[in-house]
Amino acid sequence: MAEFRLATLWRIEAPIQAVWDAIHNSMHWPRWWRNVEAVRELEAGASDGLGAVHRYTWKGVLPYRVIIDVRVTRVAPLVALEGQASGALEGVGRWHFEADGGRTLVRYDWHVRTASGWMNALARTPFARGVFRWNHDCIMREGGEALARLLEARLIDIENIE
Repeated sequence: MAEFRLATLWRIEAPIQAVWDAIHNSMHWPRWWRNVEAVRELEAGASDGLGAVHRYTWKGVLPYRVIIDVRVTRVAPLVALEGQASGALEGVGRWHFEADGGRTLVRYDWHVRTASGWMNALARTPFARGVFRWNHDCIMREGGEALARLLEARLIDIENIE
């Protein structure tokens, strides 16, 4: 297994409530985030989403799809969302939200290990690890741009943190 610690920061001129609502409602991601091909609810969870399990089908720039199941493990409205991933990737994804006047700072941390045989084999090489990281960064760039389009807001900045 190869381990990845990836982080992305979006700065968007939109109120935190609108940003929160868009991210919290991941069932609608395929409508606005082109890299999310499908989201299927496997378990409903509580009214705020805690305990829910969703299956995500992701397609980046590279010619492969990644399917992961994510169980929501933390819901702190307007502050954080967290989930435990399993499937092709295993680990934790965390969304953090912070209001900054009329802007919102969104940080996504993705700490995962590859779990599929072909990804494990490829991720042993520094070149492939770099390509996987680049693909993730492209997906997150498109997500920030798509969120801005959805909210009719200006995306001020996207930063991929190493």
